[in-house]
Amino acid sequence: MHISVTARKGLFATAVLSFVLLSSAPRAHAVSKEIVQLQTQVQQLLDQVQRLQSTLDAKMGVLQNLAQQTTDEANQMTAAVSAIQKSLNAQSEATNGKLDSISGQVQSLNDSVDELKVRISKLDKKLQDLQSQVQAMQAPPAQAQPGIAQPGTVQPGTETMPGMAPGAGATPGAPAAPTAPAVQQAPPLKETLDAAERDYVAGKYSVAQGEFQDVVHYYPLDNQAGTALFYLGEIAYQQKDYTTAIADYNQVIEEFSGNPKAPAAQLHKAYALLVKNKRAEAIHELRSLIQRYPRTPEARAARTKLDRMGVPVAAHAAR
Repeated sequence: MHISVTARKGLFATAVLSFVLLSSAPRAHAVSKEIVQLQTQVQQLLDQVQRLQSTLDAKMGVLQNLAQQTTDEANQMTAAVSAIQKSLNAQSEATNGKLDSISGQVQSLNDSVDELKVRISKLDKKLQDLQSQVQAMQAPPAQAQPGIAQPGTVQPGTETMPGMAPGAGATPGAPAAPTAPAVQQAPPLKETLDAAERDYVAGKYSVAQGEFQDVVHYYPLDNQAGTALFYLGEIAYQQKDYTTAIADYNQVIEEFSGNPKAPAAQLHKAYALLVKNKRAEAIHELRSLIQRYPRTPEARAARTKLDRMGVPVAAHAAR
């Protein structure tokens, strides 16, 4: 394109120069027929150059227009490709986030199923123990053996004569009649638990510990037993017996997950694990607490603790 314009300008300059030379020739010479023809040819050449220039200008305008359209279309294509790329990236991130969320939920469900299995196993054991106790209570009394006096019976030769002290006529060397074991009555649940909590708040840990143990012993399947186990764990924690505290907290988590003290039990279990330098287990408990009880103050405390430890809340975020 640049060469064509240069050639066009050269032709135009040559034609103009020829016209000037011919026009300035001395009038002394007669204008011959050849000169007239040459002037005619020069004029034709000038006309052709002008037409060529017009044609080139028109084609140049068309080319510029096409180039501008091509540039615009390229820009539009670039913008469209960028938009598609952004959309694909957003969809990929959303898909990855959903997969991570589903993975976390599946893991949480697996943990819950494992905890339920443990709870069911322990409940079965308690039911078996209770059935054994009921069967022992319902068993008929032992048959009287010869030579052994039963309560409310009088054997021959042991009758009490008038004026004799009771038992004076007993056969020497005969074993005494067995006495029935005294049945210990269960203390009232609410009063015992309230008294234990008051003693705990007052700092009477030894007294409160016995009362909480009575609640767990006499009412093992009641939900209040979970509360008593939590406070037993708190007492052990205060006494720096972290192993016992973790065991009590764990029993609350596994057997009384619906108890109001269950979130605090799991949080304090994580704290006890950290004291025992079991960082990985503590992180697992904190994450499990957030998944199981996400709207509780204990869950917020667990998030704060993980943040201070520099650990992400979700396990998949650490990968």
